[in-house]
Amino acid sequence: MSDFHIDKRQVRRHFGRAARTYEQHDALQREVQNVLLERLDFYLEAPERVVDVGAGTGRGTALLKKRYGKAQVIAMDLALPMLRAAKQHASWLKPFQRVCAEATALPLPDHSVDVLHSNLCFQWIDDLPALFGECVRVLKPGGLLAFSTFGPDTLKELRAAWASADGQPHVSRFLDMHDLGDAMIAAGLRDPVLDVDRYTLTYSEPRLLLKELQGLGATNADAARERGLTGKRHFRQMLEAYEAMRVDGRIPATWEVVTAHAWGPAPGQSRRMKGGGEIASFSIDSLRGSRRR
Repeated sequence: MSDFHIDKRQVRRHFGRAARTYEQHDALQREVQNVLLERLDFYLEAPERVVDVGAGTGRGTALLKKRYGKAQVIAMDLALPMLRAAKQHASWLKPFQRVCAEATALPLPDHSVDVLHSNLCFQWIDDLPALFGECVRVLKPGGLLAFSTFGPDTLKELRAAWASADGQPHVSRFLDMHDLGDAMIAAGLRDPVLDVDRYTLTYSEPRLLLKELQGLGATNADAARERGLTGKRHFRQMLEAYEAMRVDGRIPATWEVVTAHAWGPAPGQSRRMKGGGEIASFSIDSLRGSRRR
């Protein structure tokens, strides 16, 4: 994973620009959201606080509030324009709060969240130890983490078409299920369960896929991307290569989706450290006679 780096500023900029157009192109996101909501059936308690990380325009947050009407539900997103757009889904009967924050630095107290939910956000974070370490920090013991993210076969056709045109990365890379599972266990999350599904969307021409990606804000945020404008010749070569992949007259686009859930660890459960050691965490209240420095 050492060569996997995401440009965070680019992610914020792309999704901020896409706030107005996102819901015109989010059919796949809504389908994955429905699958992710099924994971919440494993949580049998009545949650007090539910957090939607990477909430985007708030469709998923509204579904969480509908499901957990008595809970405090919070939409968090890196892009402020997305949160402004999310206001339309927060009714006076079922309101939710909106907070601009990063997934690796949640402005929440330790062990204060019952259900931590994230639909198709974690693929834009390259520091998995920081991400899942933060999930462990905010989850209550026995709290549920449920998330979806994209796997490495996502947009494999577009990636191959660009590879035939030039050697530059034009499509963001995504981590596989094994990397995610290892990082979850290393952070101390309990009993992780991960599944992979593949969706194939089709288009009449490649340009419509590119328009959809731009409308979603899901454009290339690889830190190693070429910063200059792509030449017309390479762009035309990419389109020609993609045209050769037509199936039954349609342009295919594969989306590999990893769906996962895990549980917040009990107080004091050890977690792995770099180098193979372990560290145990305890509530500050349990350390009588000590004080926070």
